[in-house]
Amino acid sequence: MKKHSVFISVFFLIFSLNVQAGSIEKKYPTVDVDLKAVKVSKHVYFVQGKAGIATDNAGFISNAGFVVTNEGVVVFDALGTPSLAVKLYKEIRKVTQQPIRYVIMSHYHADHLYGLQVFKELGAKVIAPQGARVYLASDVSDNLLATRRVDLAPWVNESTHLVPADQYISTEYKFSLGGIQFKITPLGNAHSEGDLTLLVEPDNVLFSGDLIFEGRIPFVGQANIFNWLKALETMRNVNVSAVLPGHGPLAKDPNALINMTYNYLSLLKNTMQTAVENWTPFAEAYAQIDWGDYMFLPAFDAANRMNAYNVFLFMERTNQ
Repeated sequence: MKKHSVFISVFFLIFSLNVQAGSIEKKYPTVDVDLKAVKVSKHVYFVQGKAGIATDNAGFISNAGFVVTNEGVVVFDALGTPSLAVKLYKEIRKVTQQPIRYVIMSHYHADHLYGLQVFKELGAKVIAPQGARVYLASDVSDNLLATRRVDLAPWVNESTHLVPADQYISTEYKFSLGGIQFKITPLGNAHSEGDLTLLVEPDNVLFSGDLIFEGRIPFVGQANIFNWLKALETMRNVNVSAVLPGHGPLAKDPNALINMTYNYLSLLKNTMQTAVENWTPFAEAYAQIDWGDYMFLPAFDAANRMNAYNVFLFMERTNQ
């Protein structure tokens, strides 16, 4: 009798999950991009966006991942449209029928954020850094969403909305699910108003979010470049098996992965700091910089001058 009851319970669980998945899939426009989950370790999977600017590849330009336990799934970042999040969810379902328990948000930027409503509908608890509150309360978040409803239509549309976290954290936070230990480390205002990393302890795999870019020019925006460089220095001292960046391929050698972002940010900081100290106008300072191989990376033309100008303005404000 007990076996019969267990069988019925499992049957109805799988049935309800399939119904739920079908409902989610029908709700959002289909997106035709190559999104495949790659197994990184025993419990960790990773999807890699294509290098480019935010509206390239139907918005699939950032990375995400998920961790499978015997009590549920932990997702890291939600991708740049609800349709992409549905595609990620379908990849998860190829691996496991376990429910989505948590979504850990590395930060609140549009290319990682707009898919969050899908996982919230599936019942996930959302955890984000404290600084995400600042983004949600800003005019920037509303204005950018309005722009993306045009630039990424139909995948971002009037039904796309910003999802606040269920829990905001500002200090190290550990939790366990299905016997797997997770450690979340907030790093404050670095790449965004609030950034964090996630360490999957038994697999020794680190999700870095957009603290690391690989294979393209980083997006600086309103970043605190001093804090960002400090965060990268801290990550260099973490002995992990693999680092999964916010953009670009995973790496078995964390230091090699960190170097591209670190060296690029250092170049921006040093040149713009010198310009401000010497009262050199931005255009003149920018024209004198040798950008080397960075010139050949994706997003250089779209992002580099804006990055340098934002760092120049930051140096003027801080006068450091």
